[in-house]
Amino acid sequence: MSTRQFEETLDIPKGVSIVLKKRMLHFDGPLGKTHKNFRAIPVDIDVNDDKITIKARGKRKRDYAILHTARSIIRNICEGLITGYTIKMKIVFAHFPITVKTDKGMVLIENFQGEHAARTAKIVGDVKVVPKGEDVILTGRVWTDVTQTAANIEQHTKVKNKDHRVFLDGIYAYEKKKGIEK
Repeated sequence: MSTRQFEETLDIPKGVSIVLKKRMLHFDGPLGKTHKNFRAIPVDIDVNDDKITIKARGKRKRDYAILHTARSIIRNICEGLITGYTIKMKIVFAHFPITVKTDKGMVLIENFQGEHAARTAKIVGDVKVVPKGEDVILTGRVWTDVTQTAANIEQHTKVKNKDHRVFLDGIYAYEKKKGIEK
């Protein structure tokens, strides 16, 4: 591979400003502010005018893959600050009606399979979780935060010690899209 492939240049979208401070990128867009730490990702980042230059530190396939991962992270954050992201999840139950509530950065899943104690799933970052009937709608600016919150909810409603083909109770993601749903 030529060395030119180990460098990527991204255009910063209009309405988004990016500042680099000690390997930490600070993003500011129409939907708010966020930041991303690049200390653990072995790439060199330069922010000039309306462009971001990302350079890999090595010349192996692994370094090339890491370069594109960093590019995707930056692109998703910029896109999220302009449009946002939404994930819809469906509450599925057969016998015991499941109720979902939010409280202090946690999602409370009550009456799951008739359990007395509520199961709790952590809300990651600045994600809004809104239960509406048999749906749970997650919205946010950062794609990784929204998807991790959805994964936390899905994992905490996993059926244990029963046949999962028969006991289909749980909360499952059924729609992922760009844009924040009201």
